[in-house]
Amino acid sequence: MKKTIPTFKSDEEAADFVDAADLSQFDLKGQLVRFELKAKDKTISLRLPDQLLQEVKSRAAEAGMPAQRFMRLALEKAVKRA
Repeated sequence: MKKTIPTFKSDEEAADFVDAADLSQFDLKGQLVRFELKAKDKTISLRLPDQLLQEVKSRAAEAGMPAQRFMRLALEKAVKRA
């Protein structure tokens, strides 16, 4: 039986794990593994049309994540491309 990925308290802890672990011992099949450990210390308010918000929620559900995380990832991708 394959092991599950442990939880981490910091980016450094996650990086140390990835550097040292034999990842073939872990069940990663069909899973997207992301380490999101940086503090989210800013809050914004954003008005969206209902239809857009519903589509975001639908796509987030398909991706298996909360809508806010989905939006944050979309923003990160958009900024990295620019």
